[in-house]
Amino acid sequence: MTTETLAPVDPLAPAITAIDGWPEDANPTEAPAPVGASDQDGKVVTKDLLIIDYSGDLEKVWATMILASTSAAMGVKTRVFVTFWGLQVFVKDSRRITGENWMQKMMSAMQRPGISHRKLSKMNFLGMGPWMMRRLAKQYGVASPKELLEAAQAMGVEFIPCQMTMDMFGLKPEDMIDGMAEPAGAATVIGLMTENSTPLFI
Repeated sequence: MTTETLAPVDPLAPAITAIDGWPEDANPTEAPAPVGASDQDGKVVTKDLLIIDYSGDLEKVWATMILASTSAAMGVKTRVFVTFWGLQVFVKDSRRITGENWMQKMMSAMQRPGISHRKLSKMNFLGMGPWMMRRLAKQYGVASPKELLEAAQAMGVEFIPCQMTMDMFGLKPEDMIDGMAEPAGAATVIGLMTENSTPLFI
């Protein structure tokens, strides 16, 4: 992937190209200045976005990564709470079977975890659908979900795994990709939604 595959106006271009080593002076770890609005007292209120990601389908994963990385590139503090099938996306690609009992292992065998192994919710066609989607994305210069995930993490997007789902699926911290936040529960998410975060369900 090169800088030529991204449109010049794409706010993600600097972060994604920096991950690939372009340009040399780019620093993806520096988050943009937060976007905010002044309230009646003149104080700047920071805008937060909370994405609830509960699907592991390729098209929904792609949408989640595009929105999360774009939001961070625009200076919006962004968190992604991943639960149920969405949590499988954040398991390391190298993990083939996860879980402790036979049901957990069977579930991971039927639906292989990892961001590189996602299926389409429609027109999967035994893997032909995702293959065509990836070919089209490469042809038209669209970053892959994995590239977008790396860019989002570099720009400070916080990915929060659901503790209940980790327990139910038998997932351990060592099964997950690097850079994940501490697991949290529904009460934490509700707290964020009722404070200052705009929720978005995908």
